[in-house]
Amino acid sequence: MIIAVGATHKISIFYSCKLHNDAHIAPLLFEGDDSLAFSIRRRFSRFQSETLSEFYLHIQPLLDNEQVQSMENYIQHNCYSRLSHSLDVAYYSFFIAKLLGWDSGSAARGGLLHDLYLYDRREDEESNKGHLRNHPKIALENARKICDLNKIEENIIRRHMWLITLTPPRYKEGFIVTFVDKYCALREALIGIRNRKRQALPQPEPVTQTLT
Repeated sequence: MIIAVGATHKISIFYSCKLHNDAHIAPLLFEGDDSLAFSIRRRFSRFQSETLSEFYLHIQPLLDNEQVQSMENYIQHNCYSRLSHSLDVAYYSFFIAKLLGWDSGSAARGGLLHDLYLYDRREDEESNKGHLRNHPKIALENARKICDLNKIEENIIRRHMWLITLTPPRYKEGFIVTFVDKYCALREALIGIRNRKRQALPQPEPVTQTLT
């Protein structure tokens, strides 16, 4: 069980870290003191910060819900909590949709709720049967109970397992969430493998010095 920090505190940390990181992204991409580089850097940094602020406003009401907060109690892809995974999917989906001028709010909310199933498939053998096909439907049922969803958000949740399931998303925002979800899942799985390999390495013996 992972109950380190509450969801509201967690998103506050996530939000603060993103803002801090954003302030350092542009200088790394655009080095130099000429006016063009400075203008690009300033606009890029402002876009990042404004986008993150807007993202936070879209998802904050959902984060106050107990069921959404309870996703922190379930491990997702070996090393992440389900809430951490869902926050990543929501943020990257929102950012891409924002850049494309699509419905970024629906992408954020659908991304946050896409895995709102409240069981551990590793501990519940019955739930694990057909999990990849069935959990989008369960997540959608749970999401409908806690908030009003528009048709894009419902379709995002219901069809985010496309490529494993046969029916593709109906809306373009759904394709963003689908592929971002796959990217995040792969990244988390690789991080888990790396961490296990590091833990398996022999630990160096502590060096002790003898005073003479």
